[in-house]
Amino acid sequence: MKGLQCNRFFAWHVLCTILLISLCACASTRYERERDTHYGIASWYGPDFHGKPTSSGEPFNMYAMTCAHRTYPFGTRLNVTNVSNNKTITCLVNDRGPFVKGRDIDLSYAAAKEIGLVGSGVGEVKIEYAGRDTSYIKGVRYQAGSGTLTIQVGSFREFHNAKRLQKALELSYSKVYITEAYVEGERYYRVRIGKFSNKNQVFDFARDLADEGYDILITRYDELI
Repeated sequence: MKGLQCNRFFAWHVLCTILLISLCACASTRYERERDTHYGIASWYGPDFHGKPTSSGEPFNMYAMTCAHRTYPFGTRLNVTNVSNNKTITCLVNDRGPFVKGRDIDLSYAAAKEIGLVGSGVGEVKIEYAGRDTSYIKGVRYQAGSGTLTIQVGSFREFHNAKRLQKALELSYSKVYITEAYVEGERYYRVRIGKFSNKNQVFDFARDLADEGYDILITRYDELI
């Protein structure tokens, strides 16, 4: 009897170990993307945006090794090499852009300076995926009753900050809009996406946005906007 219990315990331990390994593998592959290498045109941004919120919600620091990309999730690390001098830096994606046609990545001032791109303004670079900081993955918050729902991605006191996030989201998504709200006498501009009547649909979409690194709130859709 004691031997049977021991065998059962061992079998259960093995099953739990296999399940844990499988879950860890799924979690890691969920946020990893193919380790691709490609070439593109880089530009840079600095003083005009220093201190303003990036699309990830972090204040932009022109002296940090960061960059803006249209599609890589926030927290992605990229090795960027200036093909004209072979200088390389590793930068962290925490913003969306560039918004100028024909450009593929916007480097912070510090990153551009490190590889010699400040003077020319633009240049050809090699871009290599170098992993991701998964702490940028967010959870989904829910603050709504019954009825039609929407997804809030940001709330700002200054309209131009809301407009910039709207423009960033429109690089990949449609039906992005801005609505106004007053909280304790203060006006806020809220950036929202979509109109959903199906809860499963809104949660699936919200989870994708949160995995990408956006701060997400599912809330009630205001028919008056």
